[in-house]
Amino acid sequence: MKRGFLCLSLAVVVGLPFAARAEDSGLTKQFDTCMNKAGGVTAGMIDCIDGEAQRQDARLNKAYKALMGGLQSERKKQLQDAQRNWIKFRDTNCSFYYDPDGGTMARVSANDCVMTMTASRAKELENLRQQ
Repeated sequence: MKRGFLCLSLAVVVGLPFAARAEDSGLTKQFDTCMNKAGGVTAGMIDCIDGEAQRQDARLNKAYKALMGGLQSERKKQLQDAQRNWIKFRDTNCSFYYDPDGGTMARVSANDCVMTMTASRAKELENLRQQ
């Protein structure tokens, strides 16, 4: 009984931040639906996060290409350098979340980090394009 309550509590605590962030960063409804169906099961959550990370990566690439298309050559070089440095930062930062002693939730945290940082960067580039 206690274990079932603990799992349910974990699912609620883990799921709430995902739903709240969805509107802020442009995460898809597909992700929210997937996470609800995962019910706090680690493997299901990782599948949902990985799927959304792929969608956000496509969104990021689209925003990057659109922004690059409207820039002069010097600004293109600056954006290219910034994007390369951002990718290094994201990958380094998120790999820190994957604590080998952190259990299964460490992987969820690391994958979530990549997904949310990618979504945030996509939104940032989309906003720059609109300026």
